[in-house]
Amino acid sequence: MRLGTRASALALVQAHAVAEALRAAGGDAAEIVEITTSGDRGIRTHPSDKARWIDTIEDALQRGEIDLAVHSAKDVPATKLLRPGMRLAAVLPREDARDALVGAASLDALPAGARVGTSSLRRRAQLLAARDDLEVVELRGNVDTRLRKLGEGACDALVLAAAGLRRLGREGEIGALLDASVFVPAPGQGALAVEGRAIPEHLVDPATDAQLRAERHVVEALGATCDTPVGVHHDGTALHAFVGLPDGSAWIRDSVVADDPAPLMVQRLRSMGAAALLEQAEMMAAT
Repeated sequence: MRLGTRASALALVQAHAVAEALRAAGGDAAEIVEITTSGDRGIRTHPSDKARWIDTIEDALQRGEIDLAVHSAKDVPATKLLRPGMRLAAVLPREDARDALVGAASLDALPAGARVGTSSLRRRAQLLAARDDLEVVELRGNVDTRLRKLGEGACDALVLAAAGLRRLGREGEIGALLDASVFVPAPGQGALAVEGRAIPEHLVDPATDAQLRAERHVVEALGATCDTPVGVHHDGTALHAFVGLPDGSAWIRDSVVADDPAPLMVQRLRSMGAAALLEQAEMMAAT
């Protein structure tokens, strides 16, 4: 079984976890195939286009050069169509989906004017919605690069995915875990997704897969894009959502508990004006 993945440290840790799950189930040792994506090459058709992190992996999958593609689930845009004949499923139990603050014990502990680094529109919007006195600075690179830049004084604090820090053995860097019902994570954050024509059923984690499908349903139904600050997270009990503007000046936040919460969440967000916010966010991103 050939598993295609990016060559970053985090991506390789994730791919090896899937390979180990295959081996533990009695399969042969899997081959890890490292693939350079457009994002790795610095090619950006649009500054916030997530698909650049998976494009060449999907190309290899379609050509039959790999059998399965291993992705961070949050890197697979919910509005993007899968390649013909492919399916996507969440595998292995989900890691902590929350965002982590690095460099401070809490958001409240940051002084006015503190510089907080992130490259995420969603995190920018939620930071400014919580603290409009903060300065949110653009900070790109892998986890190690961002931590190094923090140490060099490029910013006073960072917001990163707790899952990535834990998987890399860097959880000691976490100053605070942000409440997922307020600082709502990205759809799929903390989950691993495998894409392929045939996904071994024993890899699929039913609870994580159901959560991922609910989160992706909300994003797809709203027509949200990488230019719109949207967070959606199912914590196993409630489905939480956030829609806002990049500058934090307006936002909607809601939580739903139901057997099938995604359609109800979409209905509620629309009734609260989510469509107008998304349109305004797109316009702001275009200027």
